[in-house]
Amino acid sequence: MKIGELSRRTGVPTRMLRYYEEQDLLHPERADNGYRSYDTSAVHRVQQIRGLLDSGLTTEIIRRILPFLSRPDQIHLHPECLTPETAALLRDEAERIHQRVECLARNRDAIYAYLAAVQPSEAEAAGAAPAATPRRSDGTSAAPAPAADPPR
Repeated sequence: MKIGELSRRTGVPTRMLRYYEEQDLLHPERADNGYRSYDTSAVHRVQQIRGLLDSGLTTEIIRRILPFLSRPDQIHLHPECLTPETAALLRDEAERIHQRVECLARNRDAIYAYLAAVQPSEAEAAGAAPAATPRRSDGTSAAPAPAADPPR
């Protein structure tokens, strides 16, 4: 298939597909006229690349692990093939993702706390029991702390 068809089937713009090729993530055949030609497995490969990029991985890391991915949820890498450099990159990336997840959880909890403070639930407005307090991932309450008395 040509690049336009791959773009239509994956929803990824042709410009981005060319970028993936520049980054050594895609390897299309070239016809005599110079047109790129992709086989049907390129659809799955582009979906994998998009998923990895969406999860925050860099193209450098993706380039190193892509040859060992057969499905989006599995990495088939023989331990002897893992270089110390790649292992260090993956450890650093896992830590960066962990920090990002913690930041997202704090932001989520702050949003829940704000909503609980400024928008009483319909049940509370009707005089029923208060709604359950949102919980953080660690099980603690995400409810806002009581407001301090304003200065006089």
